[in-house]
Amino acid sequence: MTREQLIAIMPAVDASRWLDPLVNTLVEFQINNPTREAAFLAQIAHESGECRYVKELATGEAYEGRVDLGNLQAGDGPRYKGRGLIQTTGRRNYYNTGKALGIDLIAHPERLEEPDLAARSAGWYWQTHGCNELADAENFEAVTRRINGGLNGYLERLNYWARAKTALIED
Repeated sequence: MTREQLIAIMPAVDASRWLDPLVNTLVEFQINNPTREAAFLAQIAHESGECRYVKELATGEAYEGRVDLGNLQAGDGPRYKGRGLIQTTGRRNYYNTGKALGIDLIAHPERLEEPDLAARSAGWYWQTHGCNELADAENFEAVTRRINGGLNGYLERLNYWARAKTALIED
């Protein structure tokens, strides 16, 4: 992916800050063909507001006491609110992501706001949740459900996907 392609997909992105972490993530997590790249970039564009938001805007109080997220200690909701390019949420997900990436995200959850780790956390989640295979099958709805848990913002995601396909596949 080139700088120009990234900007064509996400016009608001700070390409000088995000191009290298994204390219490295594409390689590391085998998001290694234009079909996979287009689906991945469309999802992160929506989830992060074109890489502008690597920390959830809400306080995280809604996640307090959510056992399904591993939030068992007081303050876990706000401490482990959504971060990274696809918004890793909850103590358990921070632990699993940190273990996979070799970083202690339980002690330092804010590290997911750094471009390299924000991108890598998204790539790791993408790969480990079978999104490469879904992208290969062009099953964008299933990819969206894996990333989002539903179809929130689906039309916007589809628009990003169309842009990404134009920039990466038809270019």
